[in-house]
Amino acid sequence: MTSAYWAVDNSFALIGRSLRISARNIEALLMAVMLPIMLMLIFVFVFGGAINSGTEYVNYVVPGIIILCAGFGASTTAVSVTHDMVGGIIDRIRSMPVVSSAVLTGHVVASVARNLVAMALVIGVGLLVGWRPAAGFADWLAAIGFLALFMLSISWLAACLGLLVRSVDAAGGATFAITFLPYVSSAFVPVDTLPTWLRGVAEHQPITPIVETTRGLLMGTPIGSSWWIALIWFGGITVVAFGWAALLFQRRTA
Repeated sequence: MTSAYWAVDNSFALIGRSLRISARNIEALLMAVMLPIMLMLIFVFVFGGAINSGTEYVNYVVPGIIILCAGFGASTTAVSVTHDMVGGIIDRIRSMPVVSSAVLTGHVVASVARNLVAMALVIGVGLLVGWRPAAGFADWLAAIGFLALFMLSISWLAACLGLLVRSVDAAGGATFAITFLPYVSSAFVPVDTLPTWLRGVAEHQPITPIVETTRGLLMGTPIGSSWWIALIWFGGITVVAFGWAALLFQRRTA
């Protein structure tokens, strides 16, 4: 059998392993889902009346919460990668006829699957609290595909961070920047309401075009150039993170 076949076969096996581990780690799954949901409820019912977003605040904030949810899911990915690196499983895998790259592929694909499930739960709660998307069927498909690309890019980045640190405890904190960036973007308030010095940061970081594109697809707001700027960010992050992760994994397992 060809090496490509073995790589695909090994990847599917390790994707299944990562998904089974995720299903058993109920606490981490609940944390990754409940934190964004709690933030959504707080922003909608506590702060929403005081924030001028130009529309019903629940319709404004839910797309940003969906992005935030993916960021929280990245923390789980980093922790899982670090756990494998320090827990001895890598030595066992190296002793078997398993393609080493399948280890990271399994974590990343499982991360995307977890994040898609978490996203569906957040959308469900958003609908319950009054969110009313204007998207048609094609818009929903485009939004899901766009968000899957976002999840793929930050999952590879989270895998890199998981390889960089040397303990599971440190892995959880290593993804702080990923979960923090949505707060300094257009996810919760319009960028033009921010102070001038902070507005520049919000306008030139990756989360704002991602949020604006997601909001445009789901709510029918103007997207402008946000979609291709977001795709450039996706491509750049994915390529750099993939190469970096491969290099780090090779060094850690040498």
